[in-house]
Amino acid sequence: MKKHSSNRIKVIAIVGATASGKTSYSIELAKKIDSEIISADSRLVYKGFDIGTAKPTQDEMDGIPHHMIDIAEPEFNYSAGLYQQQASEIIEQIASKNKTPIIVGGTGLYIDILLKNFQLPRIEANKELREELTNKDTKDLYKELTNKDSDGAKNIDSNDKKKIIRALEVIYTTGKPLSQVRGIESSPYEIEWIGKNFPRDILYNRINQRVDIMVESGLIEETKHLLNQHGRIPNLTDTIGYREIIGYLDNLYSLDQALELLKKNTRNYAKRQLTWFRKNPDIKWDIYPQTLKK
Repeated sequence: MKKHSSNRIKVIAIVGATASGKTSYSIELAKKIDSEIISADSRLVYKGFDIGTAKPTQDEMDGIPHHMIDIAEPEFNYSAGLYQQQASEIIEQIASKNKTPIIVGGTGLYIDILLKNFQLPRIEANKELREELTNKDTKDLYKELTNKDSDGAKNIDSNDKKKIIRALEVIYTTGKPLSQVRGIESSPYEIEWIGKNFPRDILYNRINQRVDIMVESGLIEETKHLLNQHGRIPNLTDTIGYREIIGYLDNLYSLDQALELLKKNTRNYAKRQLTWFRKNPDIKWDIYPQTLKK
């Protein structure tokens, strides 16, 4: 098992915003050092969420083992705590082969709870409170969250009702913002942090191109299939990519309007991702122009 002189398992973490080239970079690195990849993406865990999440295909994986992808049905509310448990076991398995695990993704909470040993508040679900909040408008809930925890709100999609409600549940239960009730214990890993990014105009152009490629690859058809198979479950309707196409299918706006909204929402998501990762001083950022890759 590969361990650093501190006797901690050595891991490489590749992080950054969506469309910043993490996937292609990690696969090339894994081939170079003979490693395996662990995804840290809260949507790649779901089966069938393929085109809309830019999930790497088997061809793109190029023979490199990928873990924590396609492990849950969309109806299941996969949690950061469960991710920490399962991904840490896979790190041990990869390290036992004398390989250095590569963690790749843009879900900051998943990465921090796994590698920085983030301790989430252990709060029982409050069904009555959740029902009360569920009956409120998403915009009103997000406004309330912003008033109570402006820093926490910056890292949550203003349309992701489930996450907004969970954050408010923590605040109501503890009387404190989420940032104040999280704890960090000593990490069990020796981490090499690599951040992938581009100048903003290039990143935004890559995001716009990615959306166009998704539509050409069958995003609309995939959304229809997921709706037929699973119905309007929150994990589908709250996911950027599917949410906007569902609006188009519901005749809320034209396809062009849906795609512009999707591009805008993805750019906003990229901003939130970078806000999260820039708080980590250990990340060595790799910023340079290159052609469009995942």
